[in-house]
Amino acid sequence: MEWQMRAIRGATTVAENTIEAIREAVTELIDELEQRNQLQSDKMISVTFSVTRDLDAIFPAAIARSRSGWDNVAMLDVQQMHVEGSLERCIRFLIHAYLPASTPINHIYLRQAAKLRPDWSLSQPLQPSQQAVKSKV
Repeated sequence: MEWQMRAIRGATTVAENTIEAIREAVTELIDELEQRNQLQSDKMISVTFSVTRDLDAIFPAAIARSRSGWDNVAMLDVQQMHVEGSLERCIRFLIHAYLPASTPINHIYLRQAAKLRPDWSLSQPLQPSQQAVKSKV
């Protein structure tokens, strides 16, 4: 089997700038990432998390490092460039990892962040949190 370094993108949003809300959202995002891409921490090279300027309660990398195996992955937290009218309370990631070349990549966009890349979000089933939002619309 041929392995390649691949990039995986993803994002989510939080309702409020609290440690609890950010922890819940980052955990949900990483759980989905690992499940949908069969990602193993020992195959990851690096993770860059970016957050919008309205999120400063905790670093997403601190949450990720507490996961089994993730403490040996190079991680960086940065602030997303602010653009007037852009999505608020958003956490994004870019992961570089070795994956089998034949494996399709599933980019993970949850909650309100699904609006950022509808072209990637359409083929992915709705999460319970998204289903609840959609049924209220």
